[in-house]
Amino acid sequence: MIDWTKVPDLAAIGLLACAFGSVARRCRSSVSGLWLTGWGMIALHFAAFTLVPRTVWATDVLQIVGLASLTWAGVLFMWAAVPYRKSYSSPWMLIALLSSNTLYITLMVIGPRARWPLTLAALLFGILPLAVAVSALPRFGHRLRWITVCLYLDLCIFLLAFQHRPVLGPQLALNAVLLAVYLGCGIHFWYTYRRSTAGAFITIAGFFFWAAVFVAAPVLRFFFPHVQLQSEVWNLPKYVVAVGMILLVLEDQIDYAKYLALHDELTGLPNRRLFQDRLAGALERCRRHGSSAALLLIDLNDFKRVNDSAGHHIGDQLLRHVGQVFQGRVRRSDTVSRTGGDEFAVILEDPVNREGAVHVAAELTEALTAPLLVEGHQLQIGASIGVAIFPDDANSCEAMFVAADSDMYAQKRGSRKRARRNSERVEAAGSDTDAHDWSETVV
Repeated sequence: MIDWTKVPDLAAIGLLACAFGSVARRCRSSVSGLWLTGWGMIALHFAAFTLVPRTVWATDVLQIVGLASLTWAGVLFMWAAVPYRKSYSSPWMLIALLSSNTLYITLMVIGPRARWPLTLAALLFGILPLAVAVSALPRFGHRLRWITVCLYLDLCIFLLAFQHRPVLGPQLALNAVLLAVYLGCGIHFWYTYRRSTAGAFITIAGFFFWAAVFVAAPVLRFFFPHVQLQSEVWNLPKYVVAVGMILLVLEDQIDYAKYLALHDELTGLPNRRLFQDRLAGALERCRRHGSSAALLLIDLNDFKRVNDSAGHHIGDQLLRHVGQVFQGRVRRSDTVSRTGGDEFAVILEDPVNREGAVHVAAELTEALTAPLLVEGHQLQIGASIGVAIFPDDANSCEAMFVAADSDMYAQKRGSRKRARRNSERVEAAGSDTDAHDWSETVV
C-alpha cells in the first residue's frame, strides 16, 4: 500500500533531483555525479517511507532502507566536498563511514534492545575513522579529516551513554547518527565552498538546518508534546540544500565559461584578450611609477613540420609542453600567454631593462633548442623572439606589439641568412672536395 500523504514529498524531491540532474549533466564533474547519486538516495529514502508494509519483516526492511539511504546520501555529500578526495586513504574513510552507519542502523532497527551488538557497532563509529586517519598519518594529515574523526568519536561516546536508556534511548541514538552525518556535511561544505555566493550560503545554511532537525525534533517531542508540526516543515532543509546545490553547479558553469573566455583551452594560459588587458595594466603601472616593462613575442620555428610529420595530437602536446617551459623560466609576477596557433607572448614587469629582457629571451630560445621528448616522439624546434621595451621602444600597447613583431621578424630574416650562408659554405666545401678528388684521378 502507499501512504498518499507522503507522495507530495516524494514528488517534490523527485522533481528537484531531476532538475539537479539536468543542470549537472552539462557540468559532468565527479562532484556533480556524487551529488546526483546522493539525491537518488534521498528519493529512495522518501520512497521507502511512502510504502505501507503489511508484515513486520517488510516494515523492518523498509525502515532499514529508508534510514540507510538517508545516511548514505549525507556521507556521499560529505565525501564530495572533501578537498583531498584523491588521497589513497580517502576511499577507506568513505567505506568506514558507510559500513559503520549501515551496520548500526540495521542493528538498531532489528534489535534495539541487543546490548553487546549495539555497543560494538557504536564503538566502530570511533574506531574505524580513527584507524584510517592514524594509518595515513606518516604521509597524510588534514585538519578536516581530524574534525571528522573527532565528530565520530563524540558520536561514539554519546551512543554508549544514551542508546540503552529506556523509552527514548533508541530514538535519540538514531537522531544522533543522522545529526553527525549532516553536521559533517555542513562543516565540509563550509570548508570547501568558502565564497561569497548565493549557492554557497544557501547550501551551507541548508545543511546546518538539516542537522538541527535531528536535535529540534526530539526536544520538541519531549518538552512540547502538544505541538505537532507537519512533515513538510522537517523536510524543508532538504529542499533548501537541493536549490543551493543547483545554484552551486550553475555558478561553477558560469565561472568556467568566464575562464574559457579569457584563457586558452589547450594550454590553460591567458589568451590574447586577457593578455592585452594585462599588458595595458602593466603599462599603466609603469606610467604611474616611472618604471619600465618588456614585451616578448615568440614564434615557434618548424611547428608546421611537427604537425605534418607527427600529427596534430603531438603538436597539441608540444604546445602544452612549451607553455609549461615558458612558465617555469619567468617570474610569477610575469605573464605568459598563447596568443595564436604557434605564437606565445610574455610580459616582463618591473624591475626589468633591455639587458634583462634579452637575457630572458635567450633563455627561452635555449630551452627550445634542445630536443624535446613528447609521447615517444623526439622533437626539435626553435623560436624567434622579438623584444620591445616600454617606454624606450613604444608608449602604447599597439606600438609595443608592432615594435616586438618587427624585432621578431628581423631575427627571423637574420637566422634565415645565417642558415643560407652555412648551407652555401657546406656546398662549397663539398664542391672543393669533389674537384680535388677529380684532379687527383686525372693525374
